[in-house]
Amino acid sequence: MKLIWHRFSRLSAILLAAFASILVAAQEQERILIEPLRPGPDQQFTHDFATGWSMATNGVVVRYRETTLIADQVELNSQTGEAIATGNVNLQHEQGLWRGERLRYNFKTGELSADTFRVGRAPFFAAGESLTRTQTNGTYTARNAFVTTDDTAEPAYRIRAKRLTIVPGKSIAAEQATVFAGDLPVGYFPFYSRRLELHPNAFVFTPGFRSLYGPYLLGAYRWYWSTNLSGALNLDYRQKRGLGGGPELSYDLGRIGRGSGSYYYTRDDQPGLDPDGLPIRDDRYRIQFSHAASIRTNLTAQVVVNQQSDAQMIRDFFESDYRENLQPKSFLEVNQLWPNFSLNVLAQPQLNDFFQTVERLPDLKLSAFRQQLGLSPLYYEGESSAGYFRFQPAEGSATHDFAAFRADTFHQILLPHAFWGWLNVTPRVGGRFTQYGEAEGEGGAFDQRHRSVFNTGAEVSFKASRVWEGARSKFWDVDGLRHIIQPSVNYVFVPSPSRAPRELPQFDTEIPSLRLLPIDFPDYNSIDSIDSQNVLRLSLRNKIQTKRHGGIDNFANWALYTDWRLDPRPDQTTFVDLFSDLDLKPWSWLTLSSEIRFDVEAAHLNFANHTATIEPNDTWSFSLGHWFFRNDPRFGPDSENNLIRSSIYYKLNENWAARMTHHFEARDGVMEEQYYTLYRDLRSWTAALTFRVRDHRTRETDYTVAVTFSLKAFPRFGLGKDRAKHSLLLGG
Repeated sequence: MKLIWHRFSRLSAILLAAFASILVAAQEQERILIEPLRPGPDQQFTHDFATGWSMATNGVVVRYRETTLIADQVELNSQTGEAIATGNVNLQHEQGLWRGERLRYNFKTGELSADTFRVGRAPFFAAGESLTRTQTNGTYTARNAFVTTDDTAEPAYRIRAKRLTIVPGKSIAAEQATVFAGDLPVGYFPFYSRRLELHPNAFVFTPGFRSLYGPYLLGAYRWYWSTNLSGALNLDYRQKRGLGGGPELSYDLGRIGRGSGSYYYTRDDQPGLDPDGLPIRDDRYRIQFSHAASIRTNLTAQVVVNQQSDAQMIRDFFESDYRENLQPKSFLEVNQLWPNFSLNVLAQPQLNDFFQTVERLPDLKLSAFRQQLGLSPLYYEGESSAGYFRFQPAEGSATHDFAAFRADTFHQILLPHAFWGWLNVTPRVGGRFTQYGEAEGEGGAFDQRHRSVFNTGAEVSFKASRVWEGARSKFWDVDGLRHIIQPSVNYVFVPSPSRAPRELPQFDTEIPSLRLLPIDFPDYNSIDSIDSQNVLRLSLRNKIQTKRHGGIDNFANWALYTDWRLDPRPDQTTFVDLFSDLDLKPWSWLTLSSEIRFDVEAAHLNFANHTATIEPNDTWSFSLGHWFFRNDPRFGPDSENNLIRSSIYYKLNENWAARMTHHFEARDGVMEEQYYTLYRDLRSWTAALTFRVRDHRTRETDYTVAVTFSLKAFPRFGLGKDRAKHSLLLGG
């Protein structure tokens, strides 16, 4: 095994280097790293070559795989992996954090024994005497120990046992268990056990007030029958809107698959009007169902159903889901995967007639991954599909429906080669043939027809890097630098197809995007919008990396790319926007992100998204961002944005914390959204009081205040979810 020591005294460094060279020769597969906790001349190190035992004192850190051991003194056997640590011992591994004064631990087998201990991994924490961990099943056993879900030095309640057995992630068993509230015994159990996979049945409530609802109380009874079956029964009351509720179910049927389903219904007393000014129905509902199964190896199936009474249903009652997906789809998909091919069957109906949908009834696609043709230097890739498609406009739309059969096949040959071992050149040539059946429906004005497309081009790229190991700076938190540069040029030539897009039914069309769309096939998948191209995609990627906290960190990551159209069509410019994606991390606590889309010909910004995040510790953090988007008719009549967003988090003490979030639209001076949240640690519970103000512009200002509770042992939200999706704290 190899031992590494940094910043030793000169004599110690020479001895350690000689010792390390001996260990390198004996190294097999893994290595144990040992280094001083606080480098300096007081460090002491000895090694017995006969027994293989080493000893380090005055603060030591030992690392092996994902395990880290810190102690005042460590004795280590480099051959067996056994270590004896004494004094302020901390062991961090996959089972949690262990603390004590003396520990015997084997890095290779995971066996552990200690005289006294304190160990914790949410949601359970334990302390006691004589802790041991066996190699066979990873079970912990302790004497005179206690267990609690209260993550404080002096827990409000705990269960003390003569003998405690813990199977990590599975169960806790206590013999002769006494329940304490503080220092007062309140109950006794000869034997107490708890399965960790199961959550307790519990009521969950979110009381609050919202100007659109009036006072409200969102309630649910969550039950857990087994690890394979759980669910909830929701019952909500909104003073202005009435009662609502319904069941939820989650299941795991093993090889048959796993899934979930829910139904929610409310008789809305004030449904209001839709964006077109039409009244919304008062009996409103939402149905969700999903099921995914691995039928056999590499054969999977998934069905998703999303149906609702009206387009505003999830906007009014499920705000978090609405922000994530305005128009959820319903589909059935089956996929078979082979080493070089995949077969996909997709069926997509229109279940909600108020959402525009391209129905696929069904769509079959056979994809050939890039693969070598025998022993030749040539590679092949392709994609063929066939299906019956129907364009279904949203209800009340001025456009009409149309449907047609379409079969499409694409094949391409590539000849990748590396010149001089570093310059990668990949020329390609391909062709596509598409057959359309006669279009049906009110909007169908196309007879049976076909289209052929030829494409060719080449991609040229290389990657170069340089390392400066001596580049070190405490100020910039830099320990060595590595610069990686990767320029590339991708040329695509597609002469005019046999039929222009306007001559074909448009099912898979090019959708406007804030990002640069693919230009080569098969990545460009807007099959019905394919037109002539003669373009160069130019890109330059730079990455500067350094070592921080025992790992590799990106100091800077910058990508520049644009398209140069050598022969633009009448509706195109010579250059598309210049895109810049930049992430800077000058210090481990500061992250700067930038996304820019610059119109080269008009010399102005079309899009900019900048964010600065400061997170020096777990006490406070600050984030400031700016989102700018120039008005573009392709994204709607009023798509302009000039949004400034900020978020401040501060931990007042061990029990209290606060967060403020603001969204300010600078173009008209409107504070669109404000969040103020006060967090309270209630030992085994956490509570959050949230106040929000939203200016809808077209509707009255929306005021909301809500209180949410979460049990630490079984948190209501995943880690960081309430920060990313604030509306969860309001019950939505």
